[in-house]
Amino acid sequence: MAVVAAMISCKQETKETTAQVETKTEDKNVIQPITNDIIETAVIYEANIRQYSKEGTFDAFTKDIPQLKELGVKIIWLMPVFPISETKRKATGGKDSKFASEFPEEERAKYLGSYYAVSDFKKINPEFGTIEDFRKLVKTAHDNGIYVILDWVPNHTGWDHTWLTTNSDFYTKNDKGEVIHPEGTDWTDVADLNYDNPELRKEMISDMSYWITKENIDGFRCDVAGSVPTVFWQEAVPQLRKLKDIFMLAEAWEPELLEDNLFDMGYGWDRHHTMNHIAKGEEKVAAWHTNYEKDAKRYATDDILMTFVTNHDENSWNGTIEERMGESSGLFTTLSYLVPGMPLIYSGQEYGLNHRLKFFEKDSIPKTKGKEWSLLKKLASLKQGNPALNGGKQSAAYKVLEANNENVLAFTRTKADDAVVFIGNLSKEKQSVTVKVEGDYTDYISGTTITLKDKESIELKPWQYYVLTK
Repeated sequence: MAVVAAMISCKQETKETTAQVETKTEDKNVIQPITNDIIETAVIYEANIRQYSKEGTFDAFTKDIPQLKELGVKIIWLMPVFPISETKRKATGGKDSKFASEFPEEERAKYLGSYYAVSDFKKINPEFGTIEDFRKLVKTAHDNGIYVILDWVPNHTGWDHTWLTTNSDFYTKNDKGEVIHPEGTDWTDVADLNYDNPELRKEMISDMSYWITKENIDGFRCDVAGSVPTVFWQEAVPQLRKLKDIFMLAEAWEPELLEDNLFDMGYGWDRHHTMNHIAKGEEKVAAWHTNYEKDAKRYATDDILMTFVTNHDENSWNGTIEERMGESSGLFTTLSYLVPGMPLIYSGQEYGLNHRLKFFEKDSIPKTKGKEWSLLKKLASLKQGNPALNGGKQSAAYKVLEANNENVLAFTRTKADDAVVFIGNLSKEKQSVTVKVEGDYTDYISGTTITLKDKESIELKPWQYYVLTK
């Protein structure tokens, strides 16, 4: 039997299906509203503009947007594009955290700070280009049938934001009346916002509305959304949705944020962590089943979780895919596409990025297409072409298959007459397994026919997996 790769699924709330038609309105390109049918097979791409290219500009990224269609990308999530505060600008992170001001003056220029220390929510970071360059990026994405969402930072601002002088009551203060950074964090380069203040809520909604009405963006990925009171989202999101049909992604796991048409998708953090633990040999397949069962109980059937093997935080702070997953990276990348949810590609993942991108300084990703690009392209083709990987309110079924080996994960995704079977060895040792499934299947990679018999064992090499279609 040959090794294989690929498949997926995704989930979300029902939205009326419409064709993607492009029109001109007030010199802005308009793409038809994002629909449930589109989200069923969508891949989301996290664009780190600073590190995507040597130039670190909107234009350098824009020219590559058309080829992202090969990877099934339907949503581009732009990491924060706003100006970054200079006051208390970070130069290093973690336990050795230091401000740029602590380094010699001639060295400070290289420390560009955290994207999440925003100094103005309605301006563009000049590091990336101009507002015209940004508009060109959005237009190019829309021309290619791809939506653009902005990374929004509602929990805090940088220390240069004008609100600190004009509206200090927007911020959380200590007993001495001093504005503080978010409690319980080392985010000393930002000032914590106080959502008890109704005027702050009003201003934040106004700033978010600006990007929808003036710059035609298609939604938001909201940073640490669970740290912002749910009542704010209950106030804000309905107002934003009145402006346009938008896609809302919460960097959060709280089920209540996916209720009442607030956020369309949350983070599958537990799934991600479970994959890391299994890859390191700390857990077995039972941990995956336990996590999945927990998700099935706490989330509604039409909730979507973003599935991923890396993102900007994981790469910079916890390690590359290779560091965390090693030889199992292909298997877990494939798994992130096969289970219900929407798969994420982080800038550089498609090119086999194998170093931790600097967070506060300029860096860049490789640009040579290799096995990673080929795998993601093949997975996208399967996701888009096989209804057994559909998500949304008409999600394809996910069913665990009975297997007599604690290191082997086996499940099916089915819809009507379509089926996909995943059988994978989630360990670094050879495994033999008997899977309770029968029939003739096609190995998605090789195109050969494979016959599974109820009592016939399958031999699997370390981290070997099959994606079988019927």
